[in-house]
Amino acid sequence: MLALMGRISISLPEDIDLRLRHEAQLRNMTISEITREAIAAFLDEETAIGSGQGKRRRLLGAKAGSSGQSDISERIEQILRTEMTTR
Repeated sequence: MLALMGRISISLPEDIDLRLRHEAQLRNMTISEITREAIAAFLDEETAIGSGQGKRRRLLGAKAGSSGQSDISERIEQILRTEMTTR
């Protein structure tokens, strides 16, 4: 059974269009499929945030500029790696 689908048209900057096409090709998906997947994931995150579930990942390292530490730029890879694995 086919689902009824609406149709939208969007304009993308060339660099994003190229990245989208490349990603679709890598995943062996159509641009429509990958776009629907991305929009659904975005909407699920927004709903979770609004309901207090907080699914969206936060990079706590992004606040590092106010930490008083002077070596943040030298350790940013380590900080981001730690943040990404602890969430």
